[in-house]
Amino acid sequence: MTDEDVLEDVASLLEDECARTILAATSAQPMTATELADRCDVSGPTIYRRIEDLRELNLVETRTRPDTEGGHHEQLYTATLSEVSVRLEDGGFEVTVDRRESIADRFTRLVEGM
Repeated sequence: MTDEDVLEDVASLLEDECARTILAATSAQPMTATELADRCDVSGPTIYRRIEDLRELNLVETRTRPDTEGGHHEQLYTATLSEVSVRLEDGGFEVTVDRRESIADRFTRLVEGM
């Protein structure tokens, strides 16, 4: 995928108010799809489509919150996006997408460092 492709995909998602709201809300705390649907005032299917679009670009990740009492687990979504920067230089664009390190990646790095 070229820088221009990344720029187009990220810019397209950031144009969408629902996707921006998901990113903003999940950057503060992990949230369920139901919570996000309420926050965005859209249907469940719309939320799941936006989440999938954001996941494809690695801008959100999914976590599972176990429910030891009821036996049902909840999927939580959290933003991994930290920063998007676009630089115009020498007749072309350079796109940088900075992501937060996931908990799983941090754990792996910790274990491998032992």
